[in-house]
Amino acid sequence: MFFHRHRLSVFPPFIAVLLICLEAPAQTAPATQSAAIHFKAVVGKEDFACGRSYSGIGTTKSTIQPKDFRLYIHNVRLLDETGKEVPLQLDQDGTWQLDDLALIDFEDARGACGNGTPEINTVAVGVVPSEHQYHGLKFTVGVPFEKNHTDLTKMPSPLNLTSMAWVWNAGRKFIRIEFASTGRPRGNVLHLGSTGCTPNTTKTTVPTSCVNPNRPEISLPDFDPAKDQVVLDLAALLQDSDVDNTPKEFASGCMSSVNNPDCEPLFSNLGLALKGGDPHAQTVFRSKPADLTAALPLGTSRQEASKP
Repeated sequence: MFFHRHRLSVFPPFIAVLLICLEAPAQTAPATQSAAIHFKAVVGKEDFACGRSYSGIGTTKSTIQPKDFRLYIHNVRLLDETGKEVPLQLDQDGTWQLDDLALIDFEDARGACGNGTPEINTVAVGVVPSEHQYHGLKFTVGVPFEKNHTDLTKMPSPLNLTSMAWVWNAGRKFIRIEFASTGRPRGNVLHLGSTGCTPNTTKTTVPTSCVNPNRPEISLPDFDPAKDQVVLDLAALLQDSDVDNTPKEFASGCMSSVNNPDCEPLFSNLGLALKGGDPHAQTVFRSKPADLTAALPLGTSRQEASKP
């Protein structure tokens, strides 16, 4: 771009000074690459599936039949070559992902999972800067506080599911696991969510804080996003639980009450302390090389990741 010439009084009239304005180069967005974080549910050495039975579960070595298996995750981060946490910017697909939150859904409404949905989702897809090499994964189980205590009738998917909600004051079920067992054929549950939320003058009072947030922080330092998947082991979750007998006052199973002894081993295996103190390391989530038929490495697009 050129400006008009100006005559400056300190120079002879026949000398002109040409001023050139150099424009700064336009800022370009950092290059990104797609990343697909895959999740797989198992029961010990067997793949999870609705309509199946699994033996040798819990302290009573019971046989269980799954009825539901869903969870929310958010704040997904990959670790770069320096160990710095790099957020995975999730695709906004209008169904499974909203802002930095995703719903992972393993049930398919078959068999005893009749209260579920035929659609499943076992992947969180987004983008990260392509300038780094990544090794290691972190994410938080649950719904962020600012989204948790909202009116589900006014929220977009996946926060509008009645099956994943309590009342407004309690918020969402972060994990919904339900199953029938030998001793409890009518069913047993783990509904993980925040408790001790105040104010709670009514069931629809929006709280400002919760004594027990109950959001497990998962760290998988050996996770390779190019070839690994996140495995959730239902047998590992239930290994210290008596799934055939529950206290009469908590007949439905664990709904995150600090007074329910059935919640203690479940919380411990999830890396949570039910009644405060230092939690144990979680034993439910681990990284494992993905099956070649299911593997979608770093760089896979959302369209490709959505294919069955």
